[in-house]
Amino acid sequence: MTTLEELRQAIENGHPRDAQFLVFRALEEHINPSVIVEQAMVPAMKTVGEYYKQNDADIPKILAAARSVRKGFDILEEKYGIMEERSIGTVILGTVEGDLHDVGKNLVAIMFRSAGFKVIDLGVDIPEKQFLKAVRDNPEVSIVCISSLLTTSIPEMQQVVKSLRRHDKEHRLKIMVGGGAVTQEFADTIGADAYTETAVDAAEKAKTFRSEERR
Repeated sequence: MTTLEELRQAIENGHPRDAQFLVFRALEEHINPSVIVEQAMVPAMKTVGEYYKQNDADIPKILAAARSVRKGFDILEEKYGIMEERSIGTVILGTVEGDLHDVGKNLVAIMFRSAGFKVIDLGVDIPEKQFLKAVRDNPEVSIVCISSLLTTSIPEMQQVVKSLRRHDKEHRLKIMVGGGAVTQEFADTIGADAYTETAVDAAEKAKTFRSEERR
């Protein structure tokens, strides 16, 4: 088994320390960082994402895989700035005020990074003003992803979308929503550009938006 195959397996099995070791070993073998990402790390996270989509893996395993790929990205970013180099766009991500859940958000962040996006992760319990400030402070951002697991925080999500629309007079932002409390019907009602059920779908939809922008 090659080092890249071992790395892919370590990520899929959720072994962060092994993943770290294997990234270093791949670099020692003079494997190009881009090859490490494209042939091992991205395919591994796609596999994990499909497990999640089909409910064939539990949350702890998924998060362990996410930590594994994050360790690898950190090494490559520190040594080579690989993430900046391969970035296809910048995404702002956050869970709305009143909601402290971050498991789904964290998985979405990993899938976006795996897809080649730079992610500005605001965290959880994020008020409307902080979303707006992040958009103002990062004019290169074209996609904002808003998450909510609690039905009690749904009105806050609606308010965030409304404020972003008011701010975005040039209509350059694509707003994506998701989370356990969100439905396609609700997303349509509040004027979001996309709703997805899984982290894999979110990353794929974002790539579609970027492709449309380039045309």
